[in-house]
This record gives sequence, structure tokens and C-alpha cells, in this order.
Amino acid sequence: MLQFIKFANNLYKDDKYYCPPLILDELNTFDRKKNPVHEVSEHVIYMAFRDGQAVGRIVGIINHAANEHWGVKKVRFGWFDFIDDEEVSRALLDAVVAWGKSKGMTTLNGPVGFTDYDHEGLLIQGYDQAVPMASLYNYPYYVKHVENYGLQKEADWIEYKITPPDELPERVQRIIPIVRERSKVRVDKVRSVKELQQKYGYSYMDLFDEAYRNLYNFQPLTQRQKEYIANLYFPLLNFDFLTILVNEKDEIVGCGVGMPDITEALQKTRGRLFPFGWFHLLKALKAKKMDAFDLLLIAVRPDYQNKGINVLFFEDQFKYFKQYGIKRVETTAILETNHKNQANWEMFPHEIHKRRRAYVKNI
Repeated sequence: MLQFIKFANNLYKDDKYYCPPLILDELNTFDRKKNPVHEVSEHVIYMAFRDGQAVGRIVGIINHAANEHWGVKKVRFGWFDFIDDEEVSRALLDAVVAWGKSKGMTTLNGPVGFTDYDHEGLLIQGYDQAVPMASLYNYPYYVKHVENYGLQKEADWIEYKITPPDELPERVQRIIPIVRERSKVRVDKVRSVKELQQKYGYSYMDLFDEAYRNLYNFQPLTQRQKEYIANLYFPLLNFDFLTILVNEKDEIVGCGVGMPDITEALQKTRGRLFPFGWFHLLKALKAKKMDAFDLLLIAVRPDYQNKGINVLFFEDQFKYFKQYGIKRVETTAILETNHKNQANWEMFPHEIHKRRRAYVKNI
């Protein structure tokens, strides 16, 4: 497993845009005892070797809960990395196809992970941009290999780079009091994991499930999956950058989450927490000043999605952008068909600086 995980870090060791994952996190992802995703899915791991040297890797995944939700028979592939040699990439994909067909699957899909909380989408634009922790990076030659295999586009995501203005746009300022009055929604600022747990339990994870139900490759999360994901990420947060919106009944109807960009810190760790990796990460996570910020997600309960309450996120977060000196905000991947989400960012100075793609092929 260590050889499998370290393969990508070695392949990209000289690339200044690659963000290495923590080795411990990768080990935990594939640990059947720790990660409850394995209760609803199965997987197989392959590596390719030539003359005793590792030259590629891939994971085949069948998420049974997602397949049932969408009524498909997909075998997914992810963690797909390889040298620039089509004999290697084809052998890896062939292995996953053979495994998937043996399990009754009819479609090959990727690169994606076990769920949409994992890295997904082949980078097809933006190779000269550093990727945040939550995004996948790959060399440009990957596209040729995937398309020569006969895989075709199924979905594209775009990513925005936003420059926070000195003041909130006048349009946003004008509608904030109107939205607050009509929706009866307010910001509830919690300051720790303990407070979040005491007030809301894991109901914010239920909100994500409701909000993302119609998005690409969605899998309805089990309760154990919700708790695992929440306990993995929320303790890392600076709670200035968590915005919770509640209605008159104190129900969570919206949640926005972001964090400092820790790409540079992860590059310094080379994926290792010890002996000094933890120091670089802690310094980045607890920084009082930062240039770059990653907006991880915004979720709004479906019955509140047409009430304009997203402006309440911006009102809450904007003062912290100014306080921390943030000069650049990057969104995670947004489906190109998700026009509601895209409209949020077009109110601010922005550019679309990355595009990524999920592919499919009948097998």
C-alpha cells in the first residue's frame, strides 16, 4: 500500500503544481475497518511494473449504493497515475474493465473516487495552476491516453478563481436585508467542533445529502459515512470560515465551509506528517494572515434554494476575507451544468482557470 500511495508523489516530485495527499489519509481511505464507504462498495487495486520498476497504478471501484441510486452498472476507476506510455495505461484500464465485467458491470467511469467527497475529474485545463488539497492534478498527457482508450466525456466541472473586492458589490449589499427579512434565515456562528456537535449533531451532513442529491455520481451517505467524513475534516477547520444558516425553527438550511489554502504546506510535507510535516500543516491551518483561500462547499436545503440566501454566506465571510488579508479565493469543482452555483461567483471579479472531466465507456 505504501508503494501504491507513494507512486504518485514520486511521479510528480518535480512538479510545482502537484499537491501531495497525506500518506496517512490515503491509508485510512482504503482501510476497510476505518472507512465505512467499504460497507456499500468494493474495490480492487492494481499496479503496473516494468523491469521491476513501478510505472503505473489504478483503483477499480464499484459503489453499489450509487449504482442503485442512479440505476446504472458502473465500474469506476480512480487513483489513476502512470508514465507516458500507452501500453501501461491500457494495461491498467484493461485490468479494471475485466474486473468490472466479472462483477456484472456494463460501463467504465472515471477518474472518480468512492464518493464525490474524493478527488474526481481529469484535469483538462489549468496545468499551470497549483491545485488545492481537495482537487485532482494530472499531467497533460493523461488526456491523450484516456481518449485513445475510447473513453468519452460524461461530465465537466469548472473552477473559479475569485479576487475579493474591497467592498461587497452594491447589488449584494442591497438585497441582503430583503433576503433576511423574507426568508427568516440568520447566521449562527459556532466556534468549535464541540459546540457544533452539541447544537446540531450531524444534521449538517444530512443537509449536504439533501442539497447534492441530484449532482453527478451522488451516493446517499450512510450515517456512519456522514460521521466519518465530518470527524475527518471539521476538526481541521478555522471556525471563522464555517457559516451555518438556520431558519426560525433553528433547523440548518445552509452551510458554507472553507479553509486556508494549504497546498504549499502539503508540498513541504511530501505527504508525511512526521517528523516535521505536522508543523507545516498546523502553521498553515492556524495562520492569521493568508493570501489564498479554498472554498470547499456551499450547500442549501432544496426548499431554500430559490430564496437568495447565498448572499448571507457572502456577508458573513467577507469580513473575514478582509481580516485575514485574503487576495485569492478558489472554488472547488462546479459542474458546468450547475448554473445556480456559477451565478454566485459572477457577481465578483473572477476567472474560470481550471476545467476537469469525467469519462465513460461501454464495456
